[in-house]
Amino acid sequence: MGCGHDHRHGHGEGHGHEEELREVTVTLEEEQIEALEEMAAEYRQRLGQDWDLSAMLRVAVGHFLTKMGKMT
Repeated sequence: MGCGHDHRHGHGEGHGHEEELREVTVTLEEEQIEALEEMAAEYRQRLGQDWDLSAMLRVAVGHFLTKMGKMT
């Protein structure tokens, strides 16, 4: 589900590390995609960084895994 961007810059980073990303194919409901794209637009406006659907999915998955105790 790549977007053609260099994901080592922008996309909510700035935590002093670079992410190693792998491309995967994800199937989502249209409503979920629309909500994530809206959130990405809000993040771009508020944070001035190039947020996209891929970045928002990483945030959502990270939140879920943290909540489930699989990540810190």
